[in-house]
Amino acid sequence: MTGFACKEWANENISVFIEIKGYNNRFLEINVNIPPLLNNIEPSVRQIISGLCKRGKIDAFIRIKEKDPPVEVCINTNAAKAYMNAFSNLACELGLDEKPALSLLIEMDGVLEIEKKTRNELYWNLIEPVLAETLNVFMEERNREGNHTKEAVLEYLGQLESGLKTVEKNVLNIENNIKENIKARFKEISSGEIDENRVLAETAILLMKYTISEEISRLSAHLMEFRKEAETSRQPGKKLDFLCQEINREVNTIGAKSNILEVTMSIVEMKEALENIRELLRNIE
Repeated sequence: MTGFACKEWANENISVFIEIKGYNNRFLEINVNIPPLLNNIEPSVRQIISGLCKRGKIDAFIRIKEKDPPVEVCINTNAAKAYMNAFSNLACELGLDEKPALSLLIEMDGVLEIEKKTRNELYWNLIEPVLAETLNVFMEERNREGNHTKEAVLEYLGQLESGLKTVEKNVLNIENNIKENIKARFKEISSGEIDENRVLAETAILLMKYTISEEISRLSAHLMEFRKEAETSRQPGKKLDFLCQEINREVNTIGAKSNILEVTMSIVEMKEALENIRELLRNIE
């Protein structure tokens, strides 16, 4: 979700400068930094950006300079009269027969009001194409980074899929290990003779508790959906975040139930790969 782009356009009288920066963020946050005379275009800028970006913090800086902007000069007659009355009263109190010069009145605060005329339609017509060009460059940079991130995510996903194969390969070993442990316990507390029916009954109870078939099935489905979403969706970030939570739940459960060293080691590697994927997903829209 990170990116940067800036563009500038100018003619003999007006120049437009636009800069856009993008940062990682779980949600979409748009900050538009513009001069007060351009406040009316802010909703349009936000709408255009939100149409392209769904996640991330986006900062947009827009500046426009005009060499000879049209201005409107107004005289605040009430302010001028108030100053005039004050000067006259002061002259009377001091016994002076003087009147303030017009140049003095004009210099007083609030007598002359100068306002730059805003030409909203003209400014927007100049800004809009520059904004579009800047956003094109910005999105290209985001997409380029996204492709690199996608490759890394899929590589770690391959490690998760490889780990799942290791777990599947050891399902029978886990069940046999449970059975052998039960037999060993019976030998410890008996005279040496083992009641196979009792062993089978105890094994069945433990297998119901420690079987990982359902976890394997759900994990396999989550990994398949993750790969499909990562490879085909243009904005997979939120769904992949959710799938990571589900994958993590199944991996933790399998790890808690397993008593095979090879599976335990594989679970550790899967957790590491999943953590790396989660870190990368912060950069994905």
